[in-house]
Amino acid sequence: MSQKVTVFGLHAVKAILKNHPDRLVELYVSKERQDESVKEIVNECYTAGIRPQWVPKQALEKRAEGGNHQGVVATVHSPPTLTEHDLAQLLDGSEAPALFLVLDGVTDPHNLGACLRTADAAGVTGVIVPKDKSAQITPTVRKVASGAAEQVPLVVVTNLARTLRDLQEKGVWVYGTAGEATQSLYDIDYRGPVALVMGAEGKGMRRMTRETCDELVSIPLSGSVSSLNVSVASGVCLFEVVRQRSGA
Repeated sequence: MSQKVTVFGLHAVKAILKNHPDRLVELYVSKERQDESVKEIVNECYTAGIRPQWVPKQALEKRAEGGNHQGVVATVHSPPTLTEHDLAQLLDGSEAPALFLVLDGVTDPHNLGACLRTADAAGVTGVIVPKDKSAQITPTVRKVASGAAEQVPLVVVTNLARTLRDLQEKGVWVYGTAGEATQSLYDIDYRGPVALVMGAEGKGMRRMTRETCDELVSIPLSGSVSSLNVSVASGVCLFEVVRQRSGA
């Protein structure tokens, strides 16, 4: 039996209704909010066969545990958790060359949510995170991801370095990002199967992860800052791949 989880925020709830209405269990709507955005969600909820429940704002805040619910909170069946055993199927099911975003030690749920949103926009095959010392899917992640958490396959693996080696054996080239790398992000051909590894802010990639990468690349920075937020850096790297593959 699948686990029931909380999803809140207009975009996150809309994504459930649009892409997975069968997973919706309950929808709670603020009595104090009657605008068009909420009415649209309520109508889609009726279409899905679920009767929304109008409750005081305080009740929503309790269900969202203080998160910015924007007047809507849903209870949904969560999708099955993907593991390293599902990577072969993701590779086989990818029409274009595979593109994985690998997050090593990213523990902030806001960063994970933002990375998922960016990954969705770039059309990634999947996002890979380690089981330990990493943020996992939470209501906050779903809210920040604005629906991307329901679309992007998130693969939770036991041993990240071993998973990267398995991908390499399947023909995926693994590029790690590191500020001290002498090779620029823009000097690489990404038109084949690729996994881009982003380390945690400050600490970067762990030693075993770094040593497993085929090559290390850096994002050229012109200003006074020494590094970028991990979600911003992910966007820069992913869309360089998108640019190359689009023939631009």
